[in-house]
Amino acid sequence: MDHGRLGTRPLRRRAAFALAASGLAAAGTRAAYGADTDWPAQPVRYINLFAPGGATDVMSRLYCSKMSELAGQQFIVENRAGAGGTVGQAAIAHAAPDGYTVGLGSVASLSVAPSLYPSLPYDPAKDFTFISGIWQVPNLLFCNLALPVRSVPELVALVKANPGKYVYGSGGSGTTPHLTMELFKQKAGLDIIHVPYRGGAPAMVDLMGGRVQMMFDNVPTAIGAVRDGKVRALAVTGAERNEALPGVPAMTEFYPGFEITSWGSLVGPAGLPRPVVQRLSALTRRALQDPELIRRFAENGGTTWWTSPEDLAAFRTEQAALFAQLVRASGARID
Repeated sequence: MDHGRLGTRPLRRRAAFALAASGLAAAGTRAAYGADTDWPAQPVRYINLFAPGGATDVMSRLYCSKMSELAGQQFIVENRAGAGGTVGQAAIAHAAPDGYTVGLGSVASLSVAPSLYPSLPYDPAKDFTFISGIWQVPNLLFCNLALPVRSVPELVALVKANPGKYVYGSGGSGTTPHLTMELFKQKAGLDIIHVPYRGGAPAMVDLMGGRVQMMFDNVPTAIGAVRDGKVRALAVTGAERNEALPGVPAMTEFYPGFEITSWGSLVGPAGLPRPVVQRLSALTRRALQDPELIRRFAENGGTTWWTSPEDLAAFRTEQAALFAQLVRASGARID
């Protein structure tokens, strides 16, 4: 992977449909994936790292509903929020490796947290079994309506002509929206002041009130304000334009390689039996090929994202190295 780039080439919707067209049976037969195990013989607990109601919770529940249908056992979502996802991530790491406790592995807790916190209650590289990606969600760059710009080039020109004058908000130091702005500053050579908030909602309020002029946030969080005409969308950070905001350009159109997403994956505690991992991987692939699930993810700004266990583990490592560079550059650290 080119270490000048953040993220990967997300699984495009057309690729997802192509996978579906190629035939579900090849990906999902029990004979090919873990026929020597009777897993699951009881309900499976899926630990979500964040509070109920947000896009992560919505997509987790959509995914678990489809997995329940395919597996013949319930995948029950349990929300274990706190400390940027690290509380729930630790609960997964410390669970019994029997296949009946799995959960979300997120960019925040697996790739950003190792550089952000001086210590963690788990080792991201050693304490998990990596199973598959589930989704990727880009960030969105937007500004308040009073700012006299309507495109990324106009924003860059305005900020460069007035170094140190403009302020950007974020939902907190070390969050992916904050680090995305730090990447933007590096790419464009910008001097902008950072004001961190306790969450994206108060930052959005101050942006609409003119106390900060611009910010990045996850597409699902910001899309309502964009559609209501309360803020002006300038660019998304996926590899291409996002279906939820088709008229908004991708940052790659201005800065090739500018890709950064908030991703979610399926992980379990270290030591999951190989047949269980294979079965979970096969079921996840089938779930993510479902046209209705693809559509519902897209409504939340997300793209389905299946990976092999090996590719997910390698991707997490690459992302950890890349985010470490941005955390160092930003000075963000939580003691």
